[in-house]
Amino acid sequence: MSTNLGSLLSESQVIPSLKAGNRWEAIEELVDVLKSTGKIKADYRDGIIGAIRKRENSMSTGIGHGVGIPHASTDLVTEITGAFGRSLKGVEFDSADGQPVSLVVLLLVPQKQFQQHLNTVSGIAKMFSGEAFRKTLLQAPDAPALLQAIRNPLP
Repeated sequence: MSTNLGSLLSESQVIPSLKAGNRWEAIEELVDVLKSTGKIKADYRDGIIGAIRKRENSMSTGIGHGVGIPHASTDLVTEITGAFGRSLKGVEFDSADGQPVSLVVLLLVPQKQFQQHLNTVSGIAKMFSGEAFRKTLLQAPDAPALLQAIRNPLP
C-alpha cells in the first residue's frame, strides 16, 4: 500500500519556483516549507535535514528525467510528510543520468514504517516516470495548478 502524493500535499507545501541551485539548498528549502506549514516542529529541522543528507550521501535520489525524490526515515515525524518543488532553471542533483533536476519531491516517513516507505517512494517514482505528467508539471502556472496535476496525474 503506497501513500498517494496528492493526499500528502496542500498548496502551501508546493513551491512553484525553487530558488535553490543545488540539491542541498533544494532540500533545505522544502524542509523549511514543512516547518513553516507546521508539518514538522521547528526544532526538528536540523535533525530532519541531517537524516536526508545521510540518505543522499549514500546514493543520490536524482532518479533521472529531471526528477529528484530526497527522502528519509526518521522518528521526528509521526506520519508520512511531504513537500514538492519545481525549479525552472534546474538544480544540480548528482542524478543517475547526470542531468539537472526540475521536479523535487521531499518525503519523510516515520522510522518504523519501512515497507510503507519503500512503497511510497516507488509509487512516486512510477508516477513521475510518465513524460506527459512531467511536462504538465513543468508547464503548470502556479501552486494550485501543480497540486491539481499531482492529484489527477496523466497516465
